[in-house]
Amino acid sequence: MPVIGSQRPYRLAKYLPRFGWKPTVLTIDHKGDFPQGIEVHPTNYTDRIALIKRIAGFSNGTGIHQQIGIVLAKNFRYNSLKSKTIKAIKEIVAFPDEEIGWLRHAVAAASLLITKTKIDAIISTSFPATTHLIAQKLKRKYGIPWIADLRDLWTQNHYYGKFWPVKYLERQMELKTLSGADALVAISEPLADELKGMHAGKKIVCITNGFDPEDFHKDPALSKKFTITYTGRLYNGKRDPSVLFRAVAELIARGIIDRTQIEINFYGPDEPWLAADVEKSGLNDIVHIRGNVSRDLAIKMQQQSQLLLLLLWNEEKEKGVYTGKLFEYLGSRRPIIAFGCACSIVKGLLASTDAGMFAENQEQMESIIMKYYQEFSKSGFIKFKGNNSIENYSYYSIALQYSDLLNSAISKSKGQEGNA
Repeated sequence: MPVIGSQRPYRLAKYLPRFGWKPTVLTIDHKGDFPQGIEVHPTNYTDRIALIKRIAGFSNGTGIHQQIGIVLAKNFRYNSLKSKTIKAIKEIVAFPDEEIGWLRHAVAAASLLITKTKIDAIISTSFPATTHLIAQKLKRKYGIPWIADLRDLWTQNHYYGKFWPVKYLERQMELKTLSGADALVAISEPLADELKGMHAGKKIVCITNGFDPEDFHKDPALSKKFTITYTGRLYNGKRDPSVLFRAVAELIARGIIDRTQIEINFYGPDEPWLAADVEKSGLNDIVHIRGNVSRDLAIKMQQQSQLLLLLLWNEEKEKGVYTGKLFEYLGSRRPIIAFGCACSIVKGLLASTDAGMFAENQEQMESIIMKYYQEFSKSGFIKFKGNNSIENYSYYSIALQYSDLLNSAISKSKGQEGNA
């Protein structure tokens, strides 16, 4: 069974064999190491953006915006003619996404695999949407049951911001492509409802993201300081830590927190505006921007932290979004402070698992931090109070749900063949 995804859906492939499936992962060859025990077929890839950069005389090492002096500031908007032109060219060349140069290579590799091996079903997982284009071609050619797994929605994605002519064309592509799938998967019920509105009559199920329990140490040594850690991207400020900064600065000013006892760490891609926000908050001695680190080190830092910071886009558009980082944090089993829109489903998940607390504004953020700091001052650490329902989000549980869906798709396909 090929699992198609340029993001390498190895966790799912790792646990599916426990339910009678033998997955093969078809992915772009990024010249890296692949996990042991999983059959992986890396394929060639044509980078269209790199090709256009070379033709235009730009370096491939950095973005065109930086090379022509456009600063990608916090909450950057494509307002200037130059930035709009760059964006438009990119959307046209990389349509529907930057991985489109993988399509031809992946279809050829998968077709060869299918002619040599008995393939019972296909799962395509996105982002990128190109994975679904690949699966559609294979489904049309070979009639193999296909499940389209949308870890991120396609044109309904809350981060989707393409120009309207491109969006119109891409929406037509989405409708045509996913019409051939036997089932669609969304990560939450609100997002599943959005899919139902666009893909009427299609079987749509909800299967969340998850965590691999084997990624985590059982007894990590906790930080001696009151440490708050964030790992991952900040998306040009859409995930904004300024409320945390203001809350901490206020608690220090009121003498509630000893500034020598608190440390805030950010691990992830460089965001130039972040250092300016830290400077403005007066927390230079407390907030440390650590930069990109390996996933293993990021998990280690999560497990050693007293608290984990989960930042959500504070917009109603994100109400149905479970970030992948949330589930990694659950696996780390350290208390979570989440900040975002009051309508977010993350709020309910934290409450049901007892894994952390949710703040909707600065006042609530101050109250939560003060409560945790008082526990830290008294005990020297913060106890994780998560309950057994967290196991529902392990990849063992996620793989079981996919196994049931695969079995259902195959049974339906055989029934249709029998009636033919």
